[in-house]
Amino acid sequence: MANYRRGRINEEVRREISEIIRNDLKDPRIGAMISVTKAEVTKDLKYAKVYVSIFGNGEDEEATFTALKNSAGFIRKELSNRMQLRYTPQIMLEKDESIEHGMHIDAILERIKGDKDV
Repeated sequence: MANYRRGRINEEVRREISEIIRNDLKDPRIGAMISVTKAEVTKDLKYAKVYVSIFGNGEDEEATFTALKNSAGFIRKELSNRMQLRYTPQIMLEKDESIEHGMHIDAILERIKGDKDV
């Protein structure tokens, strides 16, 4: 499979899963804001690693992530209804900590900048 095709499939899977979480998932445990940041589908289209970023406090974040992991089967079923692929990939959800990591680095840089001004 050409690399550009996999990139298009990754982006389409990311967009559809984001739409499913936002509009179709009715789990009351999901209260925080969720952003699907990246999706990586394997070459054989059997697995998809989906990175989600969850905004909220620690307890809500964990409860939301657990609820998302429990609803992976529903997400997969909805994805199969929306996309015409040879195989519907099995969804593996991962937390994306890149935004928090970036905010931490920004805070460190601001602190260093503040020390130089003194």
